[in-house]
Amino acid sequence: MKKEKYYENYPAWIVFLSNLVSIAIYVSGALIIYRLGLIWLILYILYILVLEFRLINGHCTNCYYYGKTCAFGKGKISRLFFRKGNPKNFCKKQMAWKDIIPDFLVSLIPAVVGIVLLIIKFNWYLLIMIIILFLLTFTGNAFVRGKLVCKYCKQRGLGCPAQKLFEKR
Repeated sequence: MKKEKYYENYPAWIVFLSNLVSIAIYVSGALIIYRLGLIWLILYILYILVLEFRLINGHCTNCYYYGKTCAFGKGKISRLFFRKGNPKNFCKKQMAWKDIIPDFLVSLIPAVVGIVLLIIKFNWYLLIMIIILFLLTFTGNAFVRGKLVCKYCKQRGLGCPAQKLFEKR
């Protein structure tokens, strides 16, 4: 039987690439939303910040990687601002599709806005930004999580509600 390989601390290049994909999704979404105006852009950015706060406060504090270098570097960030939680609480909650809707909205809202704006008045720049957003969201995230992150995650071996939700049966 093959022994699973886990990272105790992820290499810097994985942290960089993982965050690069996330930031590129945020930026492409923001560039689309900005077409509606500055107020909408600010609201979109605040929404992203709330999601990130929810993650590092509500999940990272209970994760195996708290205080360590996880694939996104958030274990170390969480330690700077919040006390360590109970690792047993990480898997306590069952995750359902409705729980990840807020995360999907980061890409879905700009995509819908962009498509509506394209219908109102076609614009090549906007079309390219929507395509980039879709590629990053689906292909970029699939590559990062499927090839670089989840398969080397120690927390996954200990129990991960997201893995249970996404695993193929």
